[in-house]
Amino acid sequence: MFNKLLKRNTDQSLGTGDRSVLISTEKVPAHIAIIMDGNGRWAKKRALPRVAGHHEGMKTVRKVTKLANELGVNVLTLYAFSTENWKRPKIEVDFLMRLPEEFLTTFLPELIEENVRVEMMGYRHNLPGHTLRAIEKAKEATKGNTGLVLNFALNYGSRAEIVDAVKDIAAQVAAGTLDINDISEDLISGGLMTKGLPEPDLLIRTSGEVRLSNFMLWQLAYTEFWFTETLWPDFNEDSLLEAIGNYQKRNRRYGGLKGDEVK
Repeated sequence: MFNKLLKRNTDQSLGTGDRSVLISTEKVPAHIAIIMDGNGRWAKKRALPRVAGHHEGMKTVRKVTKLANELGVNVLTLYAFSTENWKRPKIEVDFLMRLPEEFLTTFLPELIEENVRVEMMGYRHNLPGHTLRAIEKAKEATKGNTGLVLNFALNYGSRAEIVDAVKDIAAQVAAGTLDINDISEDLISGGLMTKGLPEPDLLIRTSGEVRLSNFMLWQLAYTEFWFTETLWPDFNEDSLLEAIGNYQKRNRRYGGLKGDEVK
């Protein structure tokens, strides 16, 4: 088995030195999904407005994307804005709707150079025009890239996604174009926003919260979960390597038995 030793500086400003993390390059998750949580608390701890935390979190997205691509991760799905997040104060929502534009405008040349392809899943009808234009520009500019798929879950809600898939299936049955006995897990999966993407192997949630918050409820059925107290703006390359290292120690049985357990 081939292994990769990666050295990352945990905190250059504090001069804490290099930390080495050993992971197997043969067992890197194909699809990592992340619930990016803790931006507001990060800002509050520093007596800063909540939007400052969101802006700092954008830098973390860049670092994590670069490393995931370097490690050979195929898909990185980031929960950027949920259908429930519209309940937040308007000033915060307006700022969050500007972040994709700022991120993609600033880092698009780097994403192109790194062979990253930008995608988005979520409901488009409520999103501001400037947000959609930035996403469409990035998608068009990177559509030929063959490396990591950077998939933003923006204005996304899993229950609504499942309801829409069920409605579509019900309409096909009512129209006589689908037999009810042909309804399967694959059919339902094909009606979700993640169609064409592998189901996540690893879910990471930051900030100490231990819940899914309406995120990919169908797709996460056999995903490995990893929760950390680290706030998203403080999440770094070492944090990602730690999560992957923990994932690689797990025995993924998918309801069955493996190895000595079978005997």
